[in-house]
Amino acid sequence: MTGQIGEIFSVDGKAVLITGAASGLGREMAIAFVENGARVALIDCDAAQLAATATELGPAALSFTANVANKQQIEDAVHAAHKALGAFDVVIANAGVTDAQPALLHETTDEVWNKVLDTNVEGLFFTARAALAIMVKQGHGKLITVASMFGLAAPAGLFPRPAVAASKGAVVNLTRELAIQYAPYNIQVNALCPGFFRTPTRPRSAEAARMMAQYTPQKRIADASEIKGSVLYLASSASDFVTGTTLVVDGGVLAR
Repeated sequence: MTGQIGEIFSVDGKAVLITGAASGLGREMAIAFVENGARVALIDCDAAQLAATATELGPAALSFTANVANKQQIEDAVHAAHKALGAFDVVIANAGVTDAQPALLHETTDEVWNKVLDTNVEGLFFTARAALAIMVKQGHGKLITVASMFGLAAPAGLFPRPAVAASKGAVVNLTRELAIQYAPYNIQVNALCPGFFRTPTRPRSAEAARMMAQYTPQKRIADASEIKGSVLYLASSASDFVTGTTLVVDGGVLAR
């Protein structure tokens, strides 16, 4: 890591892949990279919203429709994105879902459990496996997983969601494992752990928003755009000696 501060944090010219990029935090990450000179491949299962986001971002953004929980779809999309970009400097495994409604474990259906685990764990596995095979060959790269503050603490203190607790805890520890496995290949692997962020679909009610803000020491919910600085740091050379860690962006929740 050398150069002026602007160079250290620069992502100009980098080739970036983001899953779950059509909306929410993934969309804000994509905006951050395009705003700062990167080329971005966007992957999402929502074809219409994905196309709208890609159009909004312009020629620096390419779109590939795929469900990360579908092995063939995501592998095909990763390979097509790599062919289009020519490299993967940064891959962000952002796609994820949560339990449809708060529930105790004995009230959680097979359908809810399987959907969350299939997307958050299986989807990460399929995405990371395909991307890391490419990064190993090119001799460098950054894999950023998107977990949650509830991968490090239980959500039951506010909203009991056993599937997201299990899946995001798995993401955090898999991130540590991958960091060690791929350190010799000059690949850094870190987890981004957001707290409560406001997106077009969340919070789902005014009461939920009030509870989230009250639960957060800063007494507010973050705007989705506030994820930009954290993801740019993990994607830039400023984090070249950072691997196997979790960057928590939660307004102080886990400091309790």
